[in-house]
Amino acid sequence: MKEPKSTLAVKVNNTVAERVKTFCRERGLKYGFFVEKAILELLAREELKEDLVDLKNLRELEHQAVPLDEYLKKRRV
Repeated sequence: MKEPKSTLAVKVNNTVAERVKTFCRERGLKYGFFVEKAILELLAREELKEDLVDLKNLRELEHQAVPLDEYLKKRRV
């Protein structure tokens, strides 16, 4: 089943818009598909950056971690 589509109107520099249109035209790509894919890739990259920051911060707290079996023993009591 196809996911519903929405229109996303944004203003971009004319040079950028022309580059994207030319790129898509020369490669036979649909403009909307290309832009959607680019947005998804950038979102994934930014989310990964956030995850790496979280991991770094959690690593600093790792010395405070309790072994799982020890934690579970305390929970059963």
